[in-house]
Amino acid sequence: MVISGIQQIGVGVSDLYQAWDWYREFFGFDIRVFEEEAIAELMLPYTGGSPQSRRAALTLNLQGGGGFEIWQYTKRTSLKPLNELLLGDLGIFTGKIKCRNAQKVYDKFMKAGIELLSEVHECPAGINNFFVRDPFGNTFNIVESTSWFKNENKLTGGSYGAILGVTDMEASKKFYKAILGYDEVVYETSGKFDGLKGIPGGEQTFERVLLKHSQPRKGGFSPIFGPSQIELIKAVDRVPNKIYEGRYWGDLGFIHLTFDIIGFDELRDLCTKEGHPFTVDSTANQGDESFDMGEAAGHFSYIEDPDGALIEFIETHRVPVVKKLGIYLNLKKKDPEKPLSKWILRAFAFNRIKNKNQANKS
Repeated sequence: MVISGIQQIGVGVSDLYQAWDWYREFFGFDIRVFEEEAIAELMLPYTGGSPQSRRAALTLNLQGGGGFEIWQYTKRTSLKPLNELLLGDLGIFTGKIKCRNAQKVYDKFMKAGIELLSEVHECPAGINNFFVRDPFGNTFNIVESTSWFKNENKLTGGSYGAILGVTDMEASKKFYKAILGYDEVVYETSGKFDGLKGIPGGEQTFERVLLKHSQPRKGGFSPIFGPSQIELIKAVDRVPNKIYEGRYWGDLGFIHLTFDIIGFDELRDLCTKEGHPFTVDSTANQGDESFDMGEAAGHFSYIEDPDGALIEFIETHRVPVVKKLGIYLNLKKKDPEKPLSKWILRAFAFNRIKNKNQANKS
């Protein structure tokens, strides 16, 4: 089995194109990998037992990092969390975005009037970062990184990981190491942290663990996705709420963290062995045949981490490279560990969204 990296973090929104415009302008997510409108027929465990209609777009920042899957229900109103989200609540609380210089991004965001939740500060590992909230209520951690695929003179790159609330630190560390390869502890500490105080609930006491993978990711898209990190936070002073309690997958917020993988059968066996079997499996109804995702195709599955956060796996078989010219990439016969050539990966630039609201006009 090969993990190529974080393919995307899913963001549930009430207006896909409004959100996409914002993420394009401020986070540089201007590459449209695919966009589709369909019925989510296989997600019944997380959609009240009924298929739900939705529209989704997978976007990238070609400087490097994972993408965003921007996701909107089309025949129901997306629900907000039942309670105000507080740091340490269970599930994906924060998306991480990589940058070269945190202070420059901070200054740009301040000038633009974006809601800043902290000043630039050093995390316990000595890395400059800060927290910001988008107009849709989602919190992001902007973190300096030295790993880049391409220089497009943007201040930020793509998805760099996530901060998740947990109840049992050892169980969560084991999960992210055994299944996802985050085997190196960058720091493990506890207390109150000045850099977290601007986040709702962030003035409390926490256990914090930052994980990374010691081995470079392999596979076709690994040069773009690059390295990533997972931060686990346990609230010490209170009993945390579940972020998606009483709501559906796809409702407002961070709905899943998705990993690009090769070796579906091996992954299924590993997850079952580790006590986290697939809760959704696209191969259950069609065997080895690719699941049609509109402009893309492949296999997908979901598991839950020890606190119920949704982790998605996608084995990509077909993806559009230059959609306007009808050029698609077939990955089924590729060496699973070998990266795709840079010129193929750079060709995604032909799918760039350059202007506001161009997304829903083309």
